[in-house]
Amino acid sequence: MNFCKYLDHAGLDVELKLVLCSLKDVSKKIAELIKTTETCKAGTKNIYGEEQLALDVLADKLIQDELRANPVVGLLASEELPEEVKLPGDGAFAVCYDPLDGSSLVDVNLAVGSIFGIYRADTFIGRKGDEMLASMITVYGPRTTIVLTFKKGVAEFCLNPDNKFILSKDNIRITNQKKMFAPGNLRACKNDQNYTDLMKYYLDEQYTLRYSGGMVPDINQILLKGQGIFTYPGYADAPNGKLRLLFECAPMSLLVEQAGGKSTDGTSRILDKEIQELSQRTPIFIGAEEEVLIAEKFLKG
Repeated sequence: MNFCKYLDHAGLDVELKLVLCSLKDVSKKIAELIKTTETCKAGTKNIYGEEQLALDVLADKLIQDELRANPVVGLLASEELPEEVKLPGDGAFAVCYDPLDGSSLVDVNLAVGSIFGIYRADTFIGRKGDEMLASMITVYGPRTTIVLTFKKGVAEFCLNPDNKFILSKDNIRITNQKKMFAPGNLRACKNDQNYTDLMKYYLDEQYTLRYSGGMVPDINQILLKGQGIFTYPGYADAPNGKLRLLFECAPMSLLVEQAGGKSTDGTSRILDKEIQELSQRTPIFIGAEEEVLIAEKFLKG
């Protein structure tokens, strides 16, 4: 079953379907862009002072163009832009996105991805992740895949040789089977004994290390393997960590929770956190429920 027929079969709202099909279409364009564009730096920095690759800039433009052409989208926000952008017309849907998460991995040919969150809203400020109607990641790896939820389970679609996204896995579930961890921000161990103790627990219990340096491929692996945990705490120089609530953590949390997992900042549920500014960051511990509960226990000391 192809992507849009799957949405029809699920009885999805017609306008929300139009948004998701636009994101599916632009994912194909970005997949081709990654194959054909040099991995050089763009000579510019994003709003956070991070140096941009040409791919970051081009992927962001492709998504902007796609959303601007969709009459039901009235608002967009990109990790590469300083402010949310109101679009002409009266579109009711708002799309936030990270156009190319992990783009620094492209030059060494590791998997990267795009992250999307869809709301019905006229601003992202004051919203909570729980208000999302749908979230989606596209993984650009040996295969190009989409993992999607619209609060009716989680499904994966694979781009086939005919350039169509075909359903490859439905009803994706995360179990409480242990033994796999993806530990981000290990530098936090220097000043955080609780995080150090958590890492030691994983080593003592002989967990398997599965960390690529990219949030999209690492959480995609947890979803498809049905087990494990991804961690990214704050640390001395960045108490709230590096990852952004709106663009990365909330959409990922919706996917994981819909698959039966759990996502917190160490104490509070990520999807309950109010978005106070676009650049807001948060620690995140996300994956199998039992694993997240173990992490929370260690973080409390």
